[in-house]
Amino acid sequence: MANRFVLNERSYHGKGAIQEIANEAKGRGFQKAFVCSDPDLLKFGVTKKVTDVLEAAGLDYEIYSNIKANPTIENVQTGVAAFEKSGADYLIAIGGGSSMDTAKAIGIIAANPEFADVRSLEGVADTKNPAKPIIAVPTTAGTAAEVTINYVITDAEKNRKMVCVDPHDIPVVAIVDPDMMSSMPKGLTAATGMDALTHAIEGYITKGAWELSDMFHLKAIEIISRSLRGAVENTPEGREGMALGQYVAGMGFSNVGLGIVHSMAHPLGALYDTPHGVANAIILPTVMEYNAPATGEKYREIARAMGVKGVDEMSQEEYRKAAIDAVRQLSQDVGIPADLKEIVKPEDVAFLSQSAYDDACRPGNPRDTSVEEIAELYKSLL
Repeated sequence: MANRFVLNERSYHGKGAIQEIANEAKGRGFQKAFVCSDPDLLKFGVTKKVTDVLEAAGLDYEIYSNIKANPTIENVQTGVAAFEKSGADYLIAIGGGSSMDTAKAIGIIAANPEFADVRSLEGVADTKNPAKPIIAVPTTAGTAAEVTINYVITDAEKNRKMVCVDPHDIPVVAIVDPDMMSSMPKGLTAATGMDALTHAIEGYITKGAWELSDMFHLKAIEIISRSLRGAVENTPEGREGMALGQYVAGMGFSNVGLGIVHSMAHPLGALYDTPHGVANAIILPTVMEYNAPATGEKYREIARAMGVKGVDEMSQEEYRKAAIDAVRQLSQDVGIPADLKEIVKPEDVAFLSQSAYDDACRPGNPRDTSVEEIAELYKSLL
């Protein structure tokens, strides 16, 4: 079996990278941008940093901002209609995973109208055409949606998140500019950063992992571990490190999948609107303990990448505990809650557990699981 790897056609990294948007748009012959960005980014002037670049270059655009924190089917449907009416020939997604996921779904449906029923995109959709071209500009250091083939849309009627996987949705260009992330508040920086760490750790231990993906994930764990505390304090070094670290994690996990941390986090977002990074961060250490027997020597390398000293002298039990403790300490240091007591209602555990088991990320988990075992994991966090 061949291992496939899909990445952006091009990416730009570093302060001032957004200036390259104009060059890319002109170089590709694009005429009008459909700018997807959420209302808060518009309100606080973050989106304007990009539209100023377009205006300075004489490039036409239209803004679409009907995007929720956990984007819904309705957000996508109205977006497709607005895109088609606008006459735009490409999209610029500005924001976190919400804006980029919405743009991906719009771009896919616009290029593959037979998938107009958004629910038909769940799982691995057999689309025939690449999405309308997307230039992705992240404003959070976490989801790495700018370099992944995944997107998540909430089915509000069924209180569930649909994980969609499609190589045709990957943005053609990623613009990873830490200046676009500098206005993130501490809580969001912490949550999205822990999301990025979860991507790196789950991608490293997933069933689909191999040498090429391992290289990205271990480097991402190293960068994120040394950068996240500084990013939360808004240091330039921390911001720049997280901008790169989350992207490197995305290069890996997009191609090999994730596990039940994400499976368990997704229904929390759908049912309670829990921020995805917060859910992942709370669940990650507990699931790492659960998965440890199925990970061989990998936790030793996780511990090493997180800066734990003396791992080569540790027993397997010791380095596994050291890796989990390092994750738990980082989460605590950046202010993530320790449990789900303030989020989950005990009477919802059965629904959450079934939803997590049915989630597209679950089969990649290194340890085979069941609805009952997932329920016990949720209960242990209450």
